[in-house]
Amino acid sequence: MSTAASLVVLFLVAVVPLAPTEAVLIGAGVLAASGEVPLYLVVLVAAAGCLVSDMINFTAGRRMGMKALDKVNKNAKARAMVVWTADQLASKGETILIAARFLPAGGIVGALLTGALKWPFRRFVPVAAVGSALWSLYPATVGYIGGQLVDEAWLAMLLSFGVATLISIPVGMAIRARNANRTLSYAEASS
Repeated sequence: MSTAASLVVLFLVAVVPLAPTEAVLIGAGVLAASGEVPLYLVVLVAAAGCLVSDMINFTAGRRMGMKALDKVNKNAKARAMVVWTADQLASKGETILIAARFLPAGGIVGALLTGALKWPFRRFVPVAAVGSALWSLYPATVGYIGGQLVDEAWLAMLLSFGVATLISIPVGMAIRARNANRTLSYAEASS
């Protein structure tokens, strides 16, 4: 696959909510380590795709209100994310919107919530752009480092996925545990 085609695929995957963006971005980071494409371009393309996705989700949240979260709010893990993000957005605003992107489904939930909470678009876009860029840098760099450490692409991908998993699982578990009681309250209030 050509460099341009790889970047187009990366952009399209980043735009689609719940697509495996992190996996594709790690792969693109490994590709960058081999010299096929510059790492900065991988990060830029992924961040642009994530920002487009965020704007779509923000608009859905704006138009549908809290009902926009019904599709994402089907299990305890998702409800915990919604509760945590809503609580944090109320007190910490921009900072938490950036931080939420690093949690599973956090970018989607954050964008939907800020739309539902009627944030001004001019407030949302710069924060979403920073969050998208910082998040895109993380898996791309993990893939790049894996590609620098190991010559075999498949082994570099496996190593990179392992590192990304070791980083993300404890964070998600801590947030779920912290919000277990609030999740039930939120679910009862929204029904």
